Amino acid sequence: MKRKQFLASMLPLGAVAGAFASENPIGTPTLTDTKEHESGSDLPIKVPPYLKRGDTIGIACTAGFIMPEEIKPSVDLMTSWGFKVKVGNTIGKKDFSFGGTDLERTQDFQQLIDDPNVKAIMCARGGYGSVRIIDQINFNPLKEKPKWIIGFSDITVMHCHLNRNFNLASIHSKMCNSFPDVFDVAEPIVQDTIMSIKYALTGVKMKYTAPPNEKNRTGIVEGTIVGGNLKTIETLSGTKSDIKTADQILFLEDTGEYLYSIDRMFWNLKRTGKLAKLKGLIIGGFKIK
Repeated sequence: MKRKQFLASMLPLGAVAGAFASENPIGTPTLTDTKEHESGSDLPIKVPPYLKRGDTIGIACTAGFIMPEEIKPSVDLMTSWGFKVKVGNTIGKKDFSFGGTDLERTQDFQQLIDDPNVKAIMCARGGYGSVRIIDQINFNPLKEKPKWIIGFSDITVMHCHLNRNFNLASIHSKMCNSFPDVFDVAEPIVQDTIMSIKYALTGVKMKYTAPPNEKNRTGIVEGTIVGGNLKTIETLSGTKSDIKTADQILFLEDTGEYLYSIDRMFWNLKRTGKLAKLKGLIIGGFKIK
């Protein structure tokens, strides 16, 4: 299956996460002195309120940098859906490959979490950098007022951290840098993928299909879907952002990796027990170098 086909079929299913962190200021780890990360994934799944017309979606860089003109197609389209958009302070900032310094990215994301008018946060793009700030973010405001966190690739850090610690539902999806310049002439599968973001945010029920594969193991299963980018999941192994997969449906995707590297990563999953007690495994797009 091609990567964009996987995203079109899987996007709003999301990685499941949660929000019950301690009250620590920006610049200090939110969970270092608690044991919540040991039991977060055992808590009931908490689904943020679905959005309605007039609600605000925030945009921030937690990883790579992006310029204001690059997010314009996403802002225009989300505005046409009836949402307001709040552009974070990191849009247009650059520190090496990052969308601003670690402190700037932390403060920007934190400000959107703390803003009661922001109902969802879309990460502007992936790349690398979220792991550098994840422990400095205070997720405590989401305890009482959960909101959707949106993204994929490097944003798997966020999904896994929230899943392991808080069990708040989040959305694994394309981000601002993936919106087509002209939506009406984009490929149908691209349009479907982007529109599924709107459907996921507004609670529209969807049916997901994927081309069959001879390697499939057929069956009927029900469970929470967790996962995301394989390389990112491997790098989180052994940390307090490491996901628990027992009795879950694990989904995985990646791009730009050598075949031997993918093999090594799957051995990591096997040796750390992540494949032992799965309810199901969904393999998405893998683009080999």
